[in-house]
Amino acid sequence: MPANPLGHALRNRRAGHHTLVWARPDLQAPENFTLTSLAFTHGTLIPERHRGRLFGANISPALAWTPPPADTAELVLIVQDADAPTGKPATHALTVGIDPSLSGIPENGLAHPSRIRGLKHGKGALGRRGWAGPRPLRSHGPHSYVFQLFALDYQPELPDTFTLTDVVHAMTAHVIARARLDGIYEIR
Repeated sequence: MPANPLGHALRNRRAGHHTLVWARPDLQAPENFTLTSLAFTHGTLIPERHRGRLFGANISPALAWTPPPADTAELVLIVQDADAPTGKPATHALTVGIDPSLSGIPENGLAHPSRIRGLKHGKGALGRRGWAGPRPLRSHGPHSYVFQLFALDYQPELPDTFTLTDVVHAMTAHVIARARLDGIYEIR
């Protein structure tokens, strides 16, 4: 497939890891539990089956984590593309209501509506709820998809149509631990 001129033109334009929710000073906490996936390891390629709609199956990868701190009331998962050429990261999953007694989310468990009791999805990429798999611009280069899992000391009440802004506001001063998993995806 020939190179995409737009992807090439925007190659040096990227939101950057400093724009992720993870980098916010008000959401810093110990990284004292871990997040993993059977689909890929930290810093490696995300398999094609997890690619976004229109071009792929859009199946969310299975995720697993070690136990969060005992006083965790809820887990929040935010997946962002740190290399989006828009100046801010694109949100590919925004999920709240994760029971801290769970040890993971099975493959396609981030579909909307969720088949996992308690999980709620906010609006992410292109106004979509649930998993929106990688869809970077062709020829833009590799993109980092950052899976960020936050342990909260309470269960926030959010409106049914919650957004990333709502979640960040609700998490402020309530993050007691966090874990991260980075995957890479590129369309050449």
